[in-house]
Amino acid sequence: MDKKTFSADGTSLAYEISGDGPAVILVSGAMSTGGTVAPLAVPLADRFRVVAYDRRGRGESGDTQPYAVEREVEDLAALIEAVGGEAALCGISSGGALVLEAAASGLPVRQVAVYEVPFADFLEGGAVQHSEYTAHLTEALAQGRRGDAVELFLRLTGMAEQMIRGARQSPMWAGMETVAPSLAYDNAVMGDGLVPRARLASITVPVLAVAGDASPAWMREASRAVAEAVPQGAYRSLEGQTHMVEPDVLGPVLAEFFGG
Repeated sequence: MDKKTFSADGTSLAYEISGDGPAVILVSGAMSTGGTVAPLAVPLADRFRVVAYDRRGRGESGDTQPYAVEREVEDLAALIEAVGGEAALCGISSGGALVLEAAASGLPVRQVAVYEVPFADFLEGGAVQHSEYTAHLTEALAQGRRGDAVELFLRLTGMAEQMIRGARQSPMWAGMETVAPSLAYDNAVMGDGLVPRARLASITVPVLAVAGDASPAWMREASRAVAEAVPQGAYRSLEGQTHMVEPDVLGPVLAEFFGG
């Protein structure tokens, strides 16, 4: 990340810019940084000024306490100001919940696109699972058990126990533990885990909710519910894509939407 700006509470935000044109800010999900979503800038950079940034608590950005979702909205406000005072937003997974909240908060955004925000409305027992995850995650982080917090998240994503054990032995594990406290931030951004329909109804800009047709049905239905809750919402399904969407598949869809 070669650029830096500061949020309203003084938190430093590291970001990088690719391309030129109307600004588009990419927002990563849990256990990820600006570098995770940076590949998505490649298919967009020939038409847009694409910003990838490290959310607070990860990568090269700061992490002023105490945390609140409002602080992350202020982070986006600072980034928007740094790139000209207006931008489109694209949020991946739980990053999508953040950009939706930013739009509902009245930030100067043109359009919002989200990919598979994991609202649990259509997952059997989803609300209970979210509540239990919140309690266990809070306890693990309070006790400094970062590895256990990462395990909780991986288990939530459906990763098999054998793969989790293998991950703990991998060279990547230390880095995952480093960003583990930010899992609480993504959990806070997700609210009670359900589609915030009343909040979404207040968004006044176009919203595109995208899902992969190879993802679980509950995730596709959650994306459709987001589109239906927003006055100017639209839903799009990508053939053959899962939650780990390919940038060269999602990119052209975003370019068409942001360029419309």
